[in-house]
Amino acid sequence: VQLVESGGGSVMSGGSLRLSCLASESINFKAMAWYRQAPGKERELVASQDGGTIKNYVPSVRGRFTISLDGDKNTLHLQMNSLKPEDTAMYYCVVRAGRFPHIDSPGDSWGQGAQVTVSS
Repeated sequence: VQLVESGGGSVMSGGSLRLSCLASESINFKAMAWYRQAPGKERELVASQDGGTIKNYVPSVRGRFTISLDGDKNTLHLQMNSLKPEDTAMYYCVVRAGRFPHIDSPGDSWGQGAQVTVSS
């Protein structure tokens, strides 16, 4: 599966952005997730969705970010509201080859990354 990300940008604190991750084929029933990595920091799992309807979020974004899948358009979204400067990072989508959205495996597909910058 090839993934192409879009929707990054620069916003003021409190603003919103929606990231999109377009897949080259159907990703229905796949485990998937959004990660982010800020300069000098480790990769962080932000939001995930299993092959069904179970969604999980890192506590720092819960209530502000929403992960969703548009199955008809093969597109994974991350809606980000009430953005804060600490949300500034490169964001990556991943579609897992395995069952669990938080576990790396050799067959995973990753997007190219989308930069999100939030200024105060």
